[in-house]
Amino acid sequence: MKQLEVAYVSGGATGIGAAIDTSFVQQGARVAIGDVQLEKAEQTAESIRKQGGEAIAISHDVSDEQQWIAALNQTVETFGRLDVLINNAAIIQICPLIDVEQGDIERLMSINVTGTILGHKHAIRIMRPGGKVGQGGSIINLSSVGGQIGTPALSVYSASKGAVRLLSKSAAVECGRFGYGIRVNSIYPGLVGSDMGNKLVDDMIEAGVFPDRATADEIVLGGYPIGRTGEPQDIVGAAVFLASEQSSWMTGAELVVDGGMTSH
Repeated sequence: MKQLEVAYVSGGATGIGAAIDTSFVQQGARVAIGDVQLEKAEQTAESIRKQGGEAIAISHDVSDEQQWIAALNQTVETFGRLDVLINNAAIIQICPLIDVEQGDIERLMSINVTGTILGHKHAIRIMRPGGKVGQGGSIINLSSVGGQIGTPALSVYSASKGAVRLLSKSAAVECGRFGYGIRVNSIYPGLVGSDMGNKLVDDMIEAGVFPDRATADEIVLGGYPIGRTGEPQDIVGAAVFLASEQSSWMTGAELVVDGGMTSH
């Protein structure tokens, strides 16, 4: 991974985040894995180290600004630089709008939106000219097809991912106009077979969107022209591409990786 030697992955302990960790290391990068699930982050880091890669695990609640500062500083202190930020940490909420609680809205937004904004703020401060590293870099945001299309009982989550979509574009323009040498792009996964993806279907059944699991599986699978739902590994190629010099003329771009879900 030419000139993209160190990556910080929020929500990197499991699922898509863990797949990105492993793929980046296979490309020669060193990774810092941030997650509130520190034990699982340590397990992922240890697995990488056993395979000869370099990885550290950091306890990180992305809704806390001081933890962002500490996590990125620890990354730089350990590896000497920061080239890539993957804003992957997020939670999901399935709930009809008539039943949603304000506290649940605020918690989801604090992680999915505020946490992503804070990641930009402190990574840019490190990466921009005159920053602690000052060599530019790549910020990659994991949005969702839920931020592009409407889905019943998913309104709050979709609102948060729609915010990430426009944040990515605005940050790309800002970093470009200010001459920071930082590119900002976003990835839009469809339904992925991870803990979060499986829970999403279960919660939609509970909310009454689907009557049962068999019906849910039939309807969900029918939405993917490619014939299957995704796996975490299906997303990592887009992340590697956006982190590398192969995408050096791309910023503010959206890569949809959804098995054709949003094509009809």
